[in-house]
Amino acid sequence: MKINYKKLINYILIPLILGSIVGLLTSGNYEDLITPNFTPPKILFPIVWSILYILMGISRYLISDKENNNKAITIYRLQLIINLLWPILFFSLKWFLFSFLWILLLIIAVILMIIKFFKLSKTSALLQIPYLLWIIFASILNYTIYTLN
Repeated sequence: MKINYKKLINYILIPLILGSIVGLLTSGNYEDLITPNFTPPKILFPIVWSILYILMGISRYLISDKENNNKAITIYRLQLIINLLWPILFFSLKWFLFSFLWILLLIIAVILMIIKFFKLSKTSALLQIPYLLWIIFASILNYTIYTLN
């Protein structure tokens, strides 16, 4: 398979830039929260999310030229929107319980995305496993912060 680097870079940059913008808008709204002792250091979040967004873009690229990819792309876009809204709901609005329910919706969307991607490209689907694991961890963190605050 010949790599279309321009297309690949675009697919990587879309979630990376959007995620960075949301991260910058919501990053200052963390300090006043009571967090559990298993909360990762603050510096870890942008690093992990950058890696996950890069993997997301690569994964999206791998299915871009596959036949019958419309449903997979729709679910990809939907989960990205859900993903980008979560920090606003959690950090800016401080709707901790709603944010927990929202992140559960994100988990479902990502699982559906992985299933659809798997049918098109096993590699593409496997690249999403770290993302799924991270948001499962984030949901536990979200729920715990809800109970503490």
